Amino acid sequence: MEKAPSSSQYPDKTILKSEAYSILPDRVVQGRYEARALSPTRISSNYESPADRHKSPLLYFKFSLNGFDNEMEWGKNHQLICFAPDGLCESPVITFGQQFIHTVSIPTDSFLLPRSSLRLRLDLREVLASFRQSGYFTTFNGDKIYRRDFKGVFVAGSILPLSWNFDRLAFQKDMQLHDANGDGIYEINLQLNPPIRQEGATRQWKLTTNISEYPVYKPEQVLLEALYNLSLEEMVKDVEPDNTFRTGLEWDGVWTRDVSYSTLLSMAILRPDIARNSLLQKVKNERIIQDTGTGGAYPVSTDRVIWAVAAWEIYLVTGDADWLHTAYPIIKNSVNDDAQNAYDPETGLVRGESSFLDWREQTYPDWMQPADIYDSFCLGTNAVHYQTNVVLARMAEILQDKSATEKYQRQAEKIKKSINEYFWQPDKNYYGQYLYGRIFKTLSPRAEALGAALCVLFDIADPEKQRQLVQNMPLNDFGIPCIYPQVPDIPAYHNNAVWPFVQAFWSLAAAKSGNEKALLQSLSDIYRPAALFLTNKENFTATDGDFSGTQINSDQMLWSLAGHLAQVYKILFGLHYEPEKLVFKPFVPRALGKYHNLTNFRYRQAHLDIYITGYGNRINSFHLNNQLLDYPEIPAILTGKNIIRITLTGNTPEAEEKINMAPPAFSPATPQVVLANKMLSWSEIPEAQYYKIIHNGEETGITRQPQISISPTAFGEYQIIAVDAQHLASFASEPVWVAPEQAIYKPTSFQEESEITSIGYTGIGFVEISREKNIEVSFNIFVPGPCLYALDFRYANGSGPISTQNKCAFRTLRRGDAFIGTAVFPQRGDHQWSNWGFSNVITARLSAGEHVVTLRLEPPNENMHGEVNLALLDYLRLTQIKD
Repeated sequence: MEKAPSSSQYPDKTILKSEAYSILPDRVVQGRYEARALSPTRISSNYESPADRHKSPLLYFKFSLNGFDNEMEWGKNHQLICFAPDGLCESPVITFGQQFIHTVSIPTDSFLLPRSSLRLRLDLREVLASFRQSGYFTTFNGDKIYRRDFKGVFVAGSILPLSWNFDRLAFQKDMQLHDANGDGIYEINLQLNPPIRQEGATRQWKLTTNISEYPVYKPEQVLLEALYNLSLEEMVKDVEPDNTFRTGLEWDGVWTRDVSYSTLLSMAILRPDIARNSLLQKVKNERIIQDTGTGGAYPVSTDRVIWAVAAWEIYLVTGDADWLHTAYPIIKNSVNDDAQNAYDPETGLVRGESSFLDWREQTYPDWMQPADIYDSFCLGTNAVHYQTNVVLARMAEILQDKSATEKYQRQAEKIKKSINEYFWQPDKNYYGQYLYGRIFKTLSPRAEALGAALCVLFDIADPEKQRQLVQNMPLNDFGIPCIYPQVPDIPAYHNNAVWPFVQAFWSLAAAKSGNEKALLQSLSDIYRPAALFLTNKENFTATDGDFSGTQINSDQMLWSLAGHLAQVYKILFGLHYEPEKLVFKPFVPRALGKYHNLTNFRYRQAHLDIYITGYGNRINSFHLNNQLLDYPEIPAILTGKNIIRITLTGNTPEAEEKINMAPPAFSPATPQVVLANKMLSWSEIPEAQYYKIIHNGEETGITRQPQISISPTAFGEYQIIAVDAQHLASFASEPVWVAPEQAIYKPTSFQEESEITSIGYTGIGFVEISREKNIEVSFNIFVPGPCLYALDFRYANGSGPISTQNKCAFRTLRRGDAFIGTAVFPQRGDHQWSNWGFSNVITARLSAGEHVVTLRLEPPNENMHGEVNLALLDYLRLTQIKD
């Protein structure tokens, strides 16, 4: 039987002590919970999720037609108190669209009982009567649900098994209500608050997998060694029989961004062969695959090119010239397509959803449709595109493609310059989240952790910005949240959550900036959950650090374990790969000092045993096979067994030891603005101290009243932002167009008619565009005077749900041969061919007179499905913006 290290072995050796938890050499302590490393191959933990014991009995929920958020306005929900000694709760019959608020009184210390049963009852007779009388039902926001398109009524809510994930709700048949009697009263029975696991149980992790072929890590602290071995074992378990990586215990298959970020963190170091195989699984038609996602994936999401950065990392680690020749055309083709479909020549930025933050409602305002998300400019995604162009230029240089080298260097520098111009916030000393809107864009001031870390690591931020950013980014007690502040009334997943792989990138950024305090805090924020949960979880809530509070989670998550291992290789040992050498830049926080050994480490044709003594981020001496070297690096041609000894100076880094520990915070709700009688008005936001008025993308004033009068003489786009007492800002409201001079034009050049049945279009019909039908469609438009105009299209795309799959349709818009822009028609609901909406807005300066503009399916317009690239077009809308 293995004996746990005694506390006397580590007198006064606390690594980190915070208000939330403590890290010691052999254990993690969080309140009454403790995880203890019994040996390098065994950890015990008595952690239990408190979520099932401390849930409020107040349930927030709303009903949904066809899985959409269409019963009541955003933030307005039914409220039911489920509190009964026997755990059996039942709602009254609630009429669809009429808010129900339970008014019973309960003790203040009451909680929802585990395994509580709930019956919800809904009166849908008004909706059904409207179907019979009119053929459709009009929702609160004016959308029409046609009788023929009615798929069912569902429920969303705040307590599991309910969720607020409307994008996936229509596929959750266990959340669908049914009318068993045919009387128009729909019902559903739910079990709330299932126990997570038996209270008081102590669990153990014990190494059972052979990891002897991998590097052996021996630090002074047994906890760090055990967690390293746990992560190695989970990596081995994530290798599939076909020699690719699975994404996690609950996520099979290869996902582009997951495997790419994992490769970049440490999988290129440990298993470049498996990483290479996995990357190649995400290639089609010599282009990188954008995984299924919002609105049908590409080009709403464009972060697939992180594949390129991962491919380059494999080359740096292996020096495999054949791999370079394989990867280069794939990356080049993908970037060239992106240049037409997503690059914006006006701002120099790249369009597309935030990298990895691909659940629309989690990090975007409710009004933003996939077409709006496509048209946004996001920090992390632009950082990825910058580095992709850097990588492509370096590959071109090695392969002696001189013109390509210069081209991609220019593109990279343009993106870098624009990121710093549009995203940097001097008042906060970190970058904003994204630019969003319709015609005129505003910057969301929220912090975005992954994007900020990448800006440091890729040198988008200069050294001074790096220092300021690491000092000022908001951190919570349990780690750096994906975004800050959080979005109200949205459950934890990306919102109000810490993701260990993001935390790992933050550790790398903290080390690069020289901030020891930030680094030690970040390392500890990775050690804590892995030890207490006995696995590398996908995520956990930012407010309490618990794994069960997020909407979806998985053990053995590839990029989480890859991030854990990266802390050893890329920070403590400072491995920095270059084409012709391996450079050492170790950073050992003082609390982790004394010694760190890494043996059986492979670098190309060499086997390395690496021994570090001391702490700090400066090297006092570097010996290779007992020979003192002038520079801490070894050549790529090194072979055989080698011993490296590094002595650190024991310095405290010069960077000021400062971090921004911020309390959990939620922004105010987003105002919902309506225009009537030259008045913009909105429901009062309870937390708001005042409201910012945004006109054409610029703040023009504030008001403390939930309304403003306007006297427009020309086109204007208005938005309202609520600001609370802590100066936290809501998302900007949906843009309202005032005094637009508009004209609509039906297609004039098309050939084949559609076999798809739809209603709700204007005029005599619509045009189907697909890979087979009407691959070129023209519109004859009249421009009354030279001006800047907005062009968008009313369309329908029922090829898939709003949240997933890969059938986003898009086309190139041209006037003659002149490129105007890319028109994107994302999915709007599975088989929802009567769900009409608008594409992204394309702005163009047009001269007076008649013009013919044409939508064309061009080679760069191939979506990720490859076969279905289909939408229905109703009309083109032409809006005059300004002279």
